[in-house]
Amino acid sequence: MEEFNSTNEPQLEAQKTVVTPEAFDWDTYEKGDSINTNRQRDTELYDKTLSQIQNQEVVEGTVVSINKREVVVNIGYKSDGVIPYAEFRYNPDLKVGDKIEVFIENQEDKKGQLILSHRLARHARSWDRVKAALESQEIIHGYIKSRTKGGMIVEVFGIEAFLPGSQIDVKPIRDYDVFVDKTMEFKIVKINDEYKNIVVSHKALIEEELEEQRKEIISRLEKGQVLEGIVKNITSYGVFIDLGGVDGLIHITDLSWGRINHPNEIVQLDQKINVVILDFDEEKKRIALGLKQLTPHPWDALDQNLKVGDKVKGKVVVMADYGAFLEIIPGVEGLIHVSEMSWSQHLRSANDFLKVGDEVEAVILTLDREERKMSLGIKQLKPDPWATIDTKYAVGTKHTAKVRNFTNFGVFAELEEGVDGLIHISDLSWTKKIKHPSEFTQLGSDIDVVVLEIDKENSRLSLGHKQLEENPWEVFETIFTEGSIHEGTIVELFDKGAVIALPYGIEGFATPKHIVKENGKSAKLDEKLPFKVIEFNKDAKRIILSHSRTFEDEAKNNETEQPQTEKKVTKKAKATLGDIEALSELKDQMISEAKDDMLKAQEAPKKTRSKAKEKTEDQEGKE
Repeated sequence: MEEFNSTNEPQLEAQKTVVTPEAFDWDTYEKGDSINTNRQRDTELYDKTLSQIQNQEVVEGTVVSINKREVVVNIGYKSDGVIPYAEFRYNPDLKVGDKIEVFIENQEDKKGQLILSHRLARHARSWDRVKAALESQEIIHGYIKSRTKGGMIVEVFGIEAFLPGSQIDVKPIRDYDVFVDKTMEFKIVKINDEYKNIVVSHKALIEEELEEQRKEIISRLEKGQVLEGIVKNITSYGVFIDLGGVDGLIHITDLSWGRINHPNEIVQLDQKINVVILDFDEEKKRIALGLKQLTPHPWDALDQNLKVGDKVKGKVVVMADYGAFLEIIPGVEGLIHVSEMSWSQHLRSANDFLKVGDEVEAVILTLDREERKMSLGIKQLKPDPWATIDTKYAVGTKHTAKVRNFTNFGVFAELEEGVDGLIHISDLSWTKKIKHPSEFTQLGSDIDVVVLEIDKENSRLSLGHKQLEENPWEVFETIFTEGSIHEGTIVELFDKGAVIALPYGIEGFATPKHIVKENGKSAKLDEKLPFKVIEFNKDAKRIILSHSRTFEDEAKNNETEQPQTEKKVTKKAKATLGDIEALSELKDQMISEAKDDMLKAQEAPKKTRSKAKEKTEDQEGKE
């Protein structure tokens, strides 16, 4: 006990604590618990002197040392944190003692080191600033780093954001590269928390400024007012003009009094031009502008001496099926109707005579300066061929024409420019039955014709082709007499009968019952058989044929020539339904004739006696 006191005396003096034997707990000392309790108490007291921090938290620290590789930062924790110097390249003036924000990635790694990041701290703080700027619609500054697909990459608060090409300016941008490495003002218009995406706009700032200007400009607009503007955009339908904060549209029809194919024929981008206000809508903020209205109307400059019957020259600017528009001077057009392009009464499309770009001469047919309308004609430049039609193309004269058009009822053939005639389908051939003219001739081919009839008043000609030859039906009448038999081929077969090709290129017709063969079966297509003419009509050009009659009539003739006792059907004969019917009729006829003979025989003696009696009475009377 004494040794213990003597041994620990210096320590007890240092602690200024007197431990009496009665107060010292020997049991606890022997177990060692007092030492652990003291250590725990000391640790707790030490921990209370340190800062309370959490992972993924941004705190402020002090730079305690800097070298080329790392920066040591004290955040009041039990150990200092180390940050790569590369994270401070944006701040070359960093020095010891500076206060900086750091992000706690890990309070203690495997080596017991505190892991900090200045870059993540800046990013976390920047994202908070981005959110605040979006909510407050704050105007921020950003640095345009580079160009990308569809826009630009902008750095704001140390974070990359996207600037769409359409949000750079209110007018279309043709060269994006001029904006690279520039610092501009922006507004944050959209963010995505999940993907940490940011969209900024410079156009939004301009539009806010322009909106006030627009209201002021539109409030001062008046119809007919002339303003100076800059060509902002050119489209196929018109031109957009910047009037100094508000846009207006010049429709393509209001660019020039003449016809144009595209607005770029009149104006160019960024060109300064004067325009007149035609109309505007304050609510929809639409302004209709005009350019041609600043110049006199071309009709006012048209030669006052021009009159109906005068000849004018121009260029075809528009084609339509019904006619062509001829531009006399820019802005003054006349219509050449298709009926005034040719003396022909068979009207065709205007495209058959003219095409866009043709320079032609025409005659003024009508002229209305008040309505600004003019009709023209080109056929009037040539003599009317119909004036001498009856002498040049007299009835009965033969000519060569060109096939121009087909219809279901005939062919239109052109004898000369402006003189067309119709060949009716029935006047194409004496012998062939033509369903459509295309079976006989072709478009564009020549065809020989004879003039059949002239209608000078209505400018119409009736032509014929078959009339170039004599009517073969005069000869056919002597060949295809009724009852004559000819070889024929079935060329068409349908429900109502068959068409049979006969010699000399002529055709006949047979009904279904007349194409039944001797064996009871109907004849087939392309089958060659003998046919009997049962009707010939020269005027109607019709021949009715029958194959069945060839063997039926022969059988009847044979039966008539044989004695009545021998008119029996032998076993060798091939009995058909027609034969049986014929025999039955023949039998009935024979019985009827026998009865008639018997009656005549019975009545003969009576008549003889009666005549003898009458003769005797006459003689007695004479005596």
